[in-house]
Amino acid sequence: MNLPISWPMTIDLSGRVAVVTGASEGIGAATVRALAAHGAQVAFCSRSAGNGEALAGGLSGLPGSGHPYVADMSDAAAVNTFLDAVEADLGPADILVNNVGASPSRNFLHMTDADWTGLFELNLMSAVRCTRRMLPAMRKTGWGRVVMVATAGAKYPNPALVDYAASKAAMVATACALAKKYAADGVLVNSVLPGLIRTSMWERTAAEVASATGTSAEAVFAQRGANVPVRRYGSPDEVAAAILFLSSQYAGYVNGAAIEVDGGLGAGMY
Repeated sequence: MNLPISWPMTIDLSGRVAVVTGASEGIGAATVRALAAHGAQVAFCSRSAGNGEALAGGLSGLPGSGHPYVADMSDAAAVNTFLDAVEADLGPADILVNNVGASPSRNFLHMTDADWTGLFELNLMSAVRCTRRMLPAMRKTGWGRVVMVATAGAKYPNPALVDYAASKAAMVATACALAKKYAADGVLVNSVLPGLIRTSMWERTAAEVASATGTSAEAVFAQRGANVPVRRYGSPDEVAAAILFLSSQYAGYVNGAAIEVDGGLGAGMY
């Protein structure tokens, strides 16, 4: 059924329950703010109670609300405990943003099997477990949105981040497969592929480079950002805007997409 589109666009997530994993800072925190600003009740998790409480406290006055939880998303039991609590507190989720992840820089030849499996447990299996848990309720109501937060590195991998790229590429492949399976039930599954985004991880990296080269962090950002067609790093809010759109009523015909939010750095025909 074709749904009417109202102009100008007003994204209204009132009455929707959203879950965002790994949301203590960066893209995750920006996504929580974006969803709550448009009316959603947002459950989110982080490893630190303090970070979660601080983020939730900053949402007061918004149309929606934030509900922090503590969870180690690399642990299957902790994932289930987190999702049990969300369902008990807020009910079934309509929107799932699989954002949690780590990107350690390491040498392929020195990585152990445990390094590989550990990162896949966090980056990929957390998304698998959350999606598997939430899909039945979304199918029952006939409406759902699942967004995988991957990386541009899933398409353009960096050799220093080989396991990160592999785990995120697997997320995108999973999203594409699920998109074909469950769209008929009203559940749409998509991915976003952030490029160079100015998060705390990059802030730390820039500070280290600046210290080693005798320059400033801002100079490092300017130099590296010059390689991006828009001539700068992106912001977490710019990635969150893409996630917000995919979570909204306006993305009703977007399914199985992998949207690059990278300022054109990886632009290509395919």
